[in-house]
Amino acid sequence: MISIMLQWFDIFDGAPIRKVAKGAAVFRQEDRVQSMFLVRSGTVALERPMTDGIPLTLHIANADMALAEASLFADTYHCDAVARTDAEIASLPRATFLAKIRDYPDAALSLIETLAKEVQTQRAQIEILRLRRVADRLDAWLDLHGEPAKGEWINVADQIGVSAPALYRELAKRRN
Repeated sequence: MISIMLQWFDIFDGAPIRKVAKGAAVFRQEDRVQSMFLVRSGTVALERPMTDGIPLTLHIANADMALAEASLFADTYHCDAVARTDAEIASLPRATFLAKIRDYPDAALSLIETLAKEVQTQRAQIEILRLRRVADRLDAWLDLHGEPAKGEWINVADQIGVSAPALYRELAKRRN
């Protein structure tokens, strides 16, 4: 039974779940968009392959986050979705998802709120990436997010656009 105050992710209740191993793709750039995805567990990165062979990370989706929602109205995906950890992904056909959003205005408003917060996060990310020094980028990231969980510093390096060694050198400086 769907509740009166439906959140957008509640639409996925009962949706099929696909297990994706670390390093495996959920979809690839140029695949046809047929589904809307919700990460149930794990971490999935949206990556755009670059000409130098190093993928550009566009977004990292964790549990209870949408995956490639910007592609909902596209014909094909503009990036790859690659599991950074073992993950479970719920999926609904695009038409089913859109029909439920139309039928439940609270769910639609919840999705708009989620997407607005993501735009704010992306704008903050752009501001961080404009900073020149690793120290300044790290300070800005920590001001926004706080200290990451153990083992997550590697993801911070990716998010602030520096190599892991550069970040670890900065962290070592701060410890001394």
